Amino acid sequence: MSLPHYSVFDNLFFEANGADVTLMGQAVLEITKAEAAKRVARIKGIGAVINKIEVLPPSSSDDALRMSVYRAIFGAADLHRYSMGADPTIHIIVKGGHVTLVGMVSSAQDRQRAEMVSKSLPGIMSFTNSLRLDK
Repeated sequence: MSLPHYSVFDNLFFEANGADVTLMGQAVLEITKAEAAKRVARIKGIGAVINKIEVLPPSSSDDALRMSVYRAIFGAADLHRYSMGADPTIHIIVKGGHVTLVGMVSSAQDRQRAEMVSKSLPGIMSFTNSLRLDK
C-alpha cells in the first residue's frame, strides 16, 4: 500500500486485534492520516479501523528543523543509502523542536552516526534515537 503524501517526515504503524486495525504514529499532513485509514479499510477482511495517527502541528521552525536533520543525515556519505527508495528506512519526526529518529539501520555504527550528525543541530529541544537494527 502506498500513500502519495507519506514521506521521511512521517511514521506510521499499526496493531491488529483480530480483524480490527489500529493505526498509530505521526504524520505531517492531515491527508496522510485520512488516506491511510481509507486505504486500510478497503483491504479485504479488515473490520474496524481505529485511526490514532497524530497529525503534527504546523510549524515553520519544525519544518526548518526537519530539513536540517534530513540534510545532516542523508548528506553524510555513509548514511546516504538510507534515503534511497520510495520509503526511506530512517524517518525524522519533529514536534515542537523535539526530534525523534525512527526506522531501521543495518549497523550500530550507522545508528550512532545518524545521531551524531543530527543531535547537535541548532534548534533541537530534545533528541531521541529510536532507530532499530535490521537483523
